[in-house]
Amino acid sequence: MKAVRLEEPGRFVDVDAAEPPSAPPDGALVRVRRIGICGTDLHAFAGKQPFFSYPRILGHELGVEVLEVGSNLKTLAVGDRCSVEPYMECGRCIACRRGKPNCCERLQVLGVHSDGGMRERMVVPAHKLHPSKVLTFDQLALVETLAIGCHAVTRAGLGRGEFVLVVGTGPIGLSVIQFAAEAGAEVIALDVNPARLEFCARQLRVKHLVDAANEDPLQGLKRITGGDLPTAVFDATGSPGSMAKAFEFPAHGGRLVFVGLFQGEVTFNDPNFHRRELTLLASRNALGSDFTRIIRLIEEGRIDTAPWITHRADIGSISRQFPSWTLRESGVIKAMVEV
Repeated sequence: MKAVRLEEPGRFVDVDAAEPPSAPPDGALVRVRRIGICGTDLHAFAGKQPFFSYPRILGHELGVEVLEVGSNLKTLAVGDRCSVEPYMECGRCIACRRGKPNCCERLQVLGVHSDGGMRERMVVPAHKLHPSKVLTFDQLALVETLAIGCHAVTRAGLGRGEFVLVVGTGPIGLSVIQFAAEAGAEVIALDVNPARLEFCARQLRVKHLVDAANEDPLQGLKRITGGDLPTAVFDATGSPGSMAKAFEFPAHGGRLVFVGLFQGEVTFNDPNFHRRELTLLASRNALGSDFTRIIRLIEEGRIDTAPWITHRADIGSISRQFPSWTLRESGVIKAMVEV
């Protein structure tokens, strides 16, 4: 079976991987059709991804086709198209027992802690497969990216009409914008990349933009909010400098949500944090209910995934094309790999 493995930072190799076993009673054998490339993959390629070891078969944003179903399954059939929820929890730790498998103590994420979808076939537990009779493989592969933003917005408990700042308009930031808008918030996008901000305005109809390369961010936020500052701030950069500075942006009584992460420590001024009684939240991965909701929203036409895919490749050209996707000048929003 053909597969592509990240052998070490900066080096992919084509390998002949072992064939997966037949479908277990509560699982399915699937054919990988699409793989979305995200920041996790780019950081792994650069050697900067936490919770990661080499060598590893990447790929956790997956659109798959069911080839074989286990004997216990009644809800899946051969030929079903599915999105894969790639977070494999233990089911026993305190997080799992409290309904938070997304941050399981022994979490194994496909393509991060265990081998992912840059291969032709794999076995997936049935409860991690989310089918749709309507969506394309491209759309199904984008569900996981959207789920990250969906979960983060749920964590923040947004209300209609409040000003919400999203720092960083890569794919994860864009997914936060989608669901903040869906919640009825007044979204502000902040970035240092004018092309990304223009994408937000054109494709996601974001009215409020702050170009941090040409304007002091704090002054820009005060200008937009009438001096109040946003009541919720999401940092989706994974940049230590950005995450530290983000503590300046929430209004008194507001909340700050870290969606991105990096290998290191975040520091902040405690009196400034305390006097505003800020709430600090981390958001990790997503829940199965997020996948179900997103599939329904795309099926209903309330989320359009078409503008997201800016680059394409087949799996045989990964080694040649992947390095260019790490470059800012490539203009990549979402690269999609066809298997």
